[in-house]
Amino acid sequence: QVQLVESGGGLVQAGDSLRLSCAASGLTFSSCAMGWFRQAPGKQRELVASISSGGSTTYADSVKGRFTISSDSAKKTVYLQMNSLRLEDTAVYYCNAHRVLPPRDYWGQGTQVTVSS
Repeated sequence: QVQLVESGGGLVQAGDSLRLSCAASGLTFSSCAMGWFRQAPGKQRELVASISSGGSTTYADSVKGRFTISSDSAKKTVYLQMNSLRLEDTAVYYCNAHRVLPPRDYWGQGTQVTVSS
């Protein structure tokens, strides 16, 4: 079965950095686009960053220049390097694997990121 296990969340101060990791198992990594989403209290889940199997990346405007998504296919792991964290980055961060064919989405359990002033 498919498993996505996130790690690396925590409590940091504004301006600090964190690196989230998502270890995938049970899926063909090269057949998936991987992404990070986040959901803050009272808000909808939103896409933060994604990386295609070919390495193309996209970012939400709010994190461009501060966050970097990367992946290691040998380890089946995707990372989210978050720099210059802001209070508004506080949310539960979810790892997503989007399988192209047949289309299906898989989700991790989420990891809390809290940024304090």
